[in-house]
Amino acid sequence: MAKYDKADLERRMKGAVDALASDLAGLRTGRASANLLDPITVTVYGSQMPLNQVASVSVPEPRMISVQVWDKSNVSPVEKAIRSAGLGLNPINDGTTLRLPIPDLTEERRKELAKLAGSYAEKARIAIRNVRRDGMDNLKTDENKKEISEDDRKRLETELQKLTDEQIKAADEEFARKEKDILGK
Repeated sequence: MAKYDKADLERRMKGAVDALASDLAGLRTGRASANLLDPITVTVYGSQMPLNQVASVSVPEPRMISVQVWDKSNVSPVEKAIRSAGLGLNPINDGTTLRLPIPDLTEERRKELAKLAGSYAEKARIAIRNVRRDGMDNLKTDENKKEISEDDRKRLETELQKLTDEQIKAADEEFARKEKDILGK
């Protein structure tokens, strides 16, 4: 049943790079970003809801995030969720709007964030290599079943390695961009 499918392998590798990009978007740098609040969920109406389903998030200034809560009764749970999210943000309550000033990052915190970004990048590289391993296994199986020749297997393995290298390079570039952003260089 193991059939080598380059398109599927490429899709899975790109998925790992996309997942890395979205993980990195949630890391706080010195600038305000609406993506910063994406992982936050709020307990309202008896269930957990993503913040963006109970409020609109905007960035009116480079160092300020504004959260406009749609239902006044949800302001307190939203404020509580933001405080407990571990982002180091202290909301200022203006009735239905929460203003979140973005504090300067300490050098120590920047290094911690850079290290965390590095671990996200490593997870993505591991995921990409796991996809490559699956592809290599499929090629060997196909060759053993006499569905492809040894020459075809070697050619396709070289192609797969090239694809792997490209995707790992993309993940490394994503990480380098974020690290530069975090460390403010």
